[in-house]
Amino acid sequence: MSSFDTQTPATDRLRIGDCVVVLSSREVHAPNTHKVHRITPKSVGVLLVLARRAGQVVTRDELFAEVWPDTLPTNDVLTQAVTQLRKVFAGGDEATPYIETIAKTGYRLLVPVAWEQQPQVTELQDLEEPASAMAPVPTASVSTRSTQRRLRRYVLWAIGVGLLLSTVLMAWLLWHNAAATDAIDGVVANTASGSRVLGSPQRPYRLITSTAAYETQPNLSTDGSLVVFAREDATRSSLWIQSTGNATASRLLPAPEGVSDRFPVWSPNGRQIAFARFHPDGACEVLLVSATGGNPRRATRCDGTDMLSFDWSNDGRRLLFGSMTGRYASAGIRLLELDSGRWSSIAYAKGVDDFDYAPRYSPDGRQIGFVRNPQVGDMWVMDADGRNARRLTNDAAEIRGWTWLVAGEMVFGRRVDSESRLYHLDVGSGVLRDMGLGDAQSPAASRHGGNLAFTRDQPQVALFKVPLGSADVAPQRLFASSARDGQPMIAPDGKQLAFTSDRSGAFAVWWGRVGQPDTLQMIEGLRPEARQPMTWSADSRSLLVSGRDSEGVPGIYEVVPEEGHWKRLPVPVNEPLQAIYGPQADRLWVIERDDAQRMQLSLFDRTQTPWKRVATLEGASQVRFDVTGNRLLFTRLASGGLWQVAPDLAAASIKPVQAEVPSRWRYRSWAVAANGAVEYLHIGNTCTSQLSSIDGDGASQCLDDQRFSSGNGFSLSPSGDAAYVAFVVADGGDIGVMRIPARPPRRLIGVAKWLPWLGKMLS
Repeated sequence: MSSFDTQTPATDRLRIGDCVVVLSSREVHAPNTHKVHRITPKSVGVLLVLARRAGQVVTRDELFAEVWPDTLPTNDVLTQAVTQLRKVFAGGDEATPYIETIAKTGYRLLVPVAWEQQPQVTELQDLEEPASAMAPVPTASVSTRSTQRRLRRYVLWAIGVGLLLSTVLMAWLLWHNAAATDAIDGVVANTASGSRVLGSPQRPYRLITSTAAYETQPNLSTDGSLVVFAREDATRSSLWIQSTGNATASRLLPAPEGVSDRFPVWSPNGRQIAFARFHPDGACEVLLVSATGGNPRRATRCDGTDMLSFDWSNDGRRLLFGSMTGRYASAGIRLLELDSGRWSSIAYAKGVDDFDYAPRYSPDGRQIGFVRNPQVGDMWVMDADGRNARRLTNDAAEIRGWTWLVAGEMVFGRRVDSESRLYHLDVGSGVLRDMGLGDAQSPAASRHGGNLAFTRDQPQVALFKVPLGSADVAPQRLFASSARDGQPMIAPDGKQLAFTSDRSGAFAVWWGRVGQPDTLQMIEGLRPEARQPMTWSADSRSLLVSGRDSEGVPGIYEVVPEEGHWKRLPVPVNEPLQAIYGPQADRLWVIERDDAQRMQLSLFDRTQTPWKRVATLEGASQVRFDVTGNRLLFTRLASGGLWQVAPDLAAASIKPVQAEVPSRWRYRSWAVAANGAVEYLHIGNTCTSQLSSIDGDGASQCLDDQRFSSGNGFSLSPSGDAAYVAFVVADGGDIGVMRIPARPPRRLIGVAKWLPWLGKMLS
């Protein structure tokens, strides 16, 4: 059967393009992956309706009538069903679009559809009958074939019983030797034994630094025996080197007063270290120094750059740079020949607003991995010549460092709720797993030697009300705890404060009245996102919060915090990241990432069902509304700086406000005062937490000269006399080192393949 029959045949296997859908189990099998996806019943219903009219446009109303009869569903449930179908079909071939969105109408299935026939096998002898079966056959031949068939059955039964017995024996041996699986580097983890407690389990890593300073950006020598890292003090950074044991660290090289050395990277032959040096006047240079110290030599300048990234080529003759800004700006990934100083760009697919960060060659030199837009981005990989660039993750996450393990395997840090965690990624299959390492970021693996280094950071973050314009009044700590509080958003009435915190053990939204700690309460059942701040309504009654549901699907939630109530808004986009109220209750602005992974700001009319998209502005990453100036202020992922646009998003009204700040990485660390002035919270030359006006009189105030502020957002009081800021009150960034976990053995089939292992276990 080559065409789709509306009457379901006996088989329940439906071929959609290159994928096969088993309707009875709701499983989707894609050709290029071993992973089987299971879709929801409603997604199956949507798929069947689209399949019956493959190639034709099916309206949203028709889909609602077929799949959700006698109900009043929101537009969001249909969008989620289509999104799930797209994701599972993309596992087969991301270059082949399966479902097309017809703007303001519905959807269309673009690939061929057919019921897949299952071969019907009856008796074994049916498959062995010759074409001349009707001819007379000698009795002796029939008896011989019958004996052979019985013999084959006995052999198959014997093999099956043998496999069963070997499996049972193997399971018993694994259970009997379970303690051995707890061994790390030959040390068995302590566990409870009978009535005795032996101690807490061994962690899979050890910390090799424990100073009061903040140690970060580790990089391992080729053999994994030495680690170089940056040690951050209040306003500067220096490079240190030590063995991966617990020996004392020594400074790599002296540096002129006031400069900061960062981002050390060991050369493949272990003889040199490349690093970046930042000067107080804004000058920047990438230097090379011997691994034993000495005088560095310049490789290139990088003045005014933001989010600098580079790594060595596998032959050690070139440096591979990510996108650069500043005086020597360049879009995309390129190479610097160290002998000649000549630059060459790599031609590959990228968008105008894409910022490609931290490129690294795979250990075999065949691929280049990189992070696209690390603030709200994903892991990518391409061939070394730039062909076949493809996205590996789809989380719009805040990526915090990554490394190759071996060709085809990566480890990267990602911010999750209030912490950063390490994840292992299989490049071929796209399978992602949590490595069980919390408060960890900036991983680095040795090229040989099997070691992995990373930064372990366990900060305590507290909320403060800091007076502005008066150095005589001390900051006031709010809602004290030993947890990580962040994103303090003061209401327009100046009396209520909403923030995110893990103080209950789970990351959540909290609310309370300023100066009344007994009013503090958690918003139950809502899991917020840490990457975008909340927004209050003009009447101080409700909040807009970006978050995720129990299945990890992003959404926008409207919260009435004093009552503890919330609801998910039917925002008609696949991946909403931020939403803010407009001057009119029926209008809402939303930052989203569309199907092509582009960031954009959209204006929606909430009075229509589904919501009507009124206007769109490409490239925005964060937005605020200035009531006084009746303007929208926004940042972009593609570059630092601040822009403004009219509330209707008219293209002619777009104007630059500040060319350089906020920086690309601190794109959330700014706020609008009641008088329309924009305040930017950043690290100054002599002040750890500096608040500067970037579109007003240029006034600046040091909020704290010792403690760092969170870059996830702060707010200003309506009267303009105070800032609500999250300060790091206790921090301890240290370098951790561990053995790279052994790759699980491939599953072996057959008794013969298990015999050597069984013999070793029994000996």
